[in-house]
Formats: sequence, structure tokens, C-alpha cells
Amino acid sequence: MKRVAILISGGGSNMLALLRDMAGDHPARPVLVASNDPEAGGLAKAAALGIATAALDHRAWPDRESFEAALAEAIDASGADLICLAGFMRILTPGFIRRYQGRMLNIHPSLLPKYPGLHTHARALAAGDAEAGCTVHEVTADLDAGPILGQARVPILPGDTEDSLAARVLTMEHRLYPAVLRRFAAGDRSPLSLP
Repeated sequence: MKRVAILISGGGSNMLALLRDMAGDHPARPVLVASNDPEAGGLAKAAALGIATAALDHRAWPDRESFEAALAEAIDASGADLICLAGFMRILTPGFIRRYQGRMLNIHPSLLPKYPGLHTHARALAAGDAEAGCTVHEVTADLDAGPILGQARVPILPGDTEDSLAARVLTMEHRLYPAVLRRFAAGDRSPLSLP
């Protein structure tokens, strides 16, 4: 049974999707939800489900490395085998990523390699793309460029706005991320594609 730490910065909707799926015959169980923002709404939601939480305000440390050392200490103390980034809005240093190489997943709201970074929905609309979607990938030192573990596609509809597209993509994120984690925790790294 793999133990999973989930890192968040906000309300934790993808975190909740992961937590709800990790039950029954799932090959993983959650052991920690940590956030760089003590006010992140997802912390209370995780605590209400009986999951251990850690609030590590990144502004309380003098630099990124010392914040990440404290974060790594919390992760390691939880016994986590895998880490899922779920709306964690901090860029991680190569040293932190190396420490958990091959054990850290992220979800990104575009069909990578298209639109790494921010403002993915605006960029897809501005480009006139016919579809958008989301990607779960392994985290590497290159931003949003690790091996792709799963993708889900969403058509871009006439009249779509950033908000309407984001809402449809988020619905698919909540399906894709749990499905990929379930496979990854069981040792299956082959890419998954959802329509």
C-alpha cells in the first residue's frame, strides 16, 4: 500500500477528488495534506476527513531552500511514498525535485506540451484551438515537462470564455488525476487517455 502526501495552495478540489478515490481496493492511502498557505481552504476539508495536515507558510522562511527543507521534513515524517501536487502554486527547486524524483505527480490544465505555466485557458482560446484539456505528469526540474502519465480532452465550444472552459477542464481533472494515481500507485506508468 503506497502512502500519499498531497500538496495544495487553495481550496483543494483536486485534493478532494484524490482523497475520495483512495478507498476500498485502491493501492494507495492519503497520509498528509500540506499547504504553503495556512489559509488554504483545502486544509480544513482534509482535516474534516481525518487526514493529517501541515500548514507551512512559505513567507515565514528566509528563502525557498529553507521552506522546502521544512516541507520535506513534514513529507518524510508522514512516511509518504508518493507526492501529488494538486494546485500547489510554488515552483520547486531542482534539489527538492531530485529528492522525490519518480515519486511526484502534478496535474496541469492544458494538453502538454502545449501551454506550460500559467494562463493556459486564455492561451488556448487566443490560439483558436479546437480542444483543450488537462495532463497528469511526473514532476521534473523542467516546468510542466515531465513524462506524461495521462491526458483528458475537452472540446472548445463557440462562445467559450476562460471561466467556462476552465470549469469543463476542471471536471475532467477530477476524473483524470484519481485514475492516473490509482494506476501509478500500482506500478503502471503507461499513459492513460480519457476522451
